[in-house]
Amino acid sequence: MNNTFVVGLTGGIGSGKSAATDLFKTHGIDVVDADEVARDVVLPGTTGLQSIVERFGDSVLLSDGTLDRAQLRKLVFTDSTAKNWLNSLLHPLIRERMQQLIVESSSAYCILSVPLLVENKLTTMCNKVVVVDCSESTQLTRAVERDSSDVETIKNIMDAQATREERLNAADYVLDNNSSLLSLEQQVADLHHQLLAQASNTPSS
Repeated sequence: MNNTFVVGLTGGIGSGKSAATDLFKTHGIDVVDADEVARDVVLPGTTGLQSIVERFGDSVLLSDGTLDRAQLRKLVFTDSTAKNWLNSLLHPLIRERMQQLIVESSSAYCILSVPLLVENKLTTMCNKVVVVDCSESTQLTRAVERDSSDVETIKNIMDAQATREERLNAADYVLDNNSSLLSLEQQVADLHHQLLAQASNTPSS
């Protein structure tokens, strides 16, 4: 049984998840990032990529043999059967890899950063859940500026995610990221000390 104290961290698009996880790293905390894991499980030579190519053909590969994510997105976007197949392939691979990285973590506690933590019911993997929160208008502004996307695209992504209320209902702790990075930095520092105490007081399984 793994004894790592796992702190799930999530937030909607544009909320500042990456800024928060970077701040936890400055305190020496290991971060398992679901987005990075999702890329790792489809690298050349993996069973994930091999299965995708067997299903969709070489058109989903770039000239260097890596996955052409844009092409794959196009193929599954309007095909719910293909999308469900892809999710059923990738989700177990991602979850298994995340669990492996959690076991390998050596910091006092481990951050599990997952954009869809609530939606994919991955809160069950966590001892505590932290939500990076800001107003929906702030999310929209930040995401449009960061991704150089149009407002409609970002709104569609927000609509596909859990609502702000659903995320907050799942939270043990909330980081308010409506203002400055300095404010977020102070909140992370305070929360870090609380989580250290929580982790040290949690009996090993």
